[in-house]
Amino acid sequence: MLNQNMPIVECSWEVCNQIGGIYTVLRSKVPAMVDRFGDNYTLLGPLVSKGIDAELEEITAVKGDPIAEAVKELRKEGVEVRYARWLVTGRPKVVLIDPDFGKQKLSKHQAHYLKNFGLEVDESNDLLNRMLIWARLNVRFLELMHEKNGRQHKMIAHFHEWMASLPILDLHKHEPNIRTVFTTHATLLGRYLASNYASFYKNLEQFNWEKEAKNFGILPMAQIERLSARYCNSFSTVSEITAKECEFLLGKVPDVITPNGLNIKRYVAMHEVQVKHQKFKEVLHDFTIGHFFPSYHFDLDKTLYIFTSGRYEFQNKGYDITLKALALLNERMKKAGLDITVVMFFITNKETWSINPKVLQSNGVLREIQKSVEEIQKQIGKRLYESAVSSEIDHRLPDTSAMVDDYWKLRYRRTIQSWKSEEWPYITTHNLKDDNNDEILNSMRSLKLFNSPKDRVKVVYHPEFISSTNPLFGIDYGDFVRACHLGVFPSYYEPWGYTPLECIARGVATVTSDLSGFGNYVLGQENTSGLDHGVHVLRREGRSEDQSVEDLATYLLDYVKLSRRYRIIQRSRAEDFSERFDWKQLLPHYEEAYKKAQSDKK
Repeated sequence: MLNQNMPIVECSWEVCNQIGGIYTVLRSKVPAMVDRFGDNYTLLGPLVSKGIDAELEEITAVKGDPIAEAVKELRKEGVEVRYARWLVTGRPKVVLIDPDFGKQKLSKHQAHYLKNFGLEVDESNDLLNRMLIWARLNVRFLELMHEKNGRQHKMIAHFHEWMASLPILDLHKHEPNIRTVFTTHATLLGRYLASNYASFYKNLEQFNWEKEAKNFGILPMAQIERLSARYCNSFSTVSEITAKECEFLLGKVPDVITPNGLNIKRYVAMHEVQVKHQKFKEVLHDFTIGHFFPSYHFDLDKTLYIFTSGRYEFQNKGYDITLKALALLNERMKKAGLDITVVMFFITNKETWSINPKVLQSNGVLREIQKSVEEIQKQIGKRLYESAVSSEIDHRLPDTSAMVDDYWKLRYRRTIQSWKSEEWPYITTHNLKDDNNDEILNSMRSLKLFNSPKDRVKVVYHPEFISSTNPLFGIDYGDFVRACHLGVFPSYYEPWGYTPLECIARGVATVTSDLSGFGNYVLGQENTSGLDHGVHVLRREGRSEDQSVEDLATYLLDYVKLSRRYRIIQRSRAEDFSERFDWKQLLPHYEEAYKKAQSDKK
């Protein structure tokens, strides 16, 4: 049985440092962890994030607090360290240590890990060397905390990914009562291999990890992963898919699967899910009018908004098959004579010069049209009212055009005239720095996805993540998701995959794949009711690319044909289904990992 009073320190480079998906894991899990373990739970991270002061509330040192005493000792040794409450839901305790302290000792740290664990030295790898320094500081903190707490008592130190896991090696050797847990969310080598070999999963058993790691220049990091898996007391990963990867690339089968979840309360809108969809869909309507209507018009009431988003990994994220499926969908919709329009957004991050000036100009002129219309509405409204109340005999509606000043008539005509264009709408919103070699753009060109007036599928490649400061949308990413009808994420390599989970938490139907941790987990969930919960798992394992493209295009066509009533029902079901992924439901998996670590059995 797990001892709830045992101190638990959870360590990651993404504690209070938003750079990737593990930040979401940690931050969303905090309320459930604090609710379960209270102040016995502490997060350990790097003191690197700018503006972090606004997120912290310093903890006043209390006599007998082993963390405060350890922090005090570190400060005496010249280390910059913060001990505070992180001002997020749950208000957990955090210790943040500056990883730049001790650069003068780098060669000593390198020699330490080379001599004791055979870890290769790479002088040119700044990230690796920064992690070596941070690891030694974290070891020192954990040793001090353990000493102040009483070395005879056990405590748990939980590390995420290779960037944080180096202390496992030293703790295994010198501090047997600090029980360690190592969670890998994706092996570094696996990510490289999947990006470079189309047959990654098929040949997984045949890869020589050391040869491939040297080939990609990541040998020390791959060594850290393997050593952490070997020496930890409890080894976990986030999905069955990644567990297979760990078996062959890290040489160890994980002890526990710890699926990722969300703090679902932050997402659900209850009965307002459809109301919020309608509200934010109007923002996408505005964008669509500004982007497409200068060239031609289509019925917004019969327009579906679909999107994909994530890191720019053309094959790993499934952008390649998504584009091919969209081209196939476009032809099938035209052949079937469907009067529905699909607008597909690709939201990712790529180096750009700027937003395309013509795209920005069109958006700006649309604002001018709206202003002119509002002024004309005011004039007509005022004068129509005056006419209505002053007329004694004639009750017919007067000529409203005569109620508009010539100035506004002229401005209205000129603004619309300057807005109209004979060019087809741009397929990308930005000027890319490497336009000729961009895989998404080149795929759109080769598939002839050009936003022709005859195309039923329109594409918008937005190579910048969406935020409320974005001049084209002006809403947060979460609100953009709510505005859409469907999220498409048919990943080839995705150890978990938060984007489809975030979709259903917001009541948006989604496509994932059986090669993603999330999709694989969904397949393992029993659905005894037989209801459509808005999650479609595309089968990619053991299937050719052509088969996957065909299957995805077929699903998209079926989705396009759904009635509005059914899509509304599906929204509610998707949101309900997302509750299975609340951290309170998934936390027992972590408790199992901690029980394994606490046990003296290896």
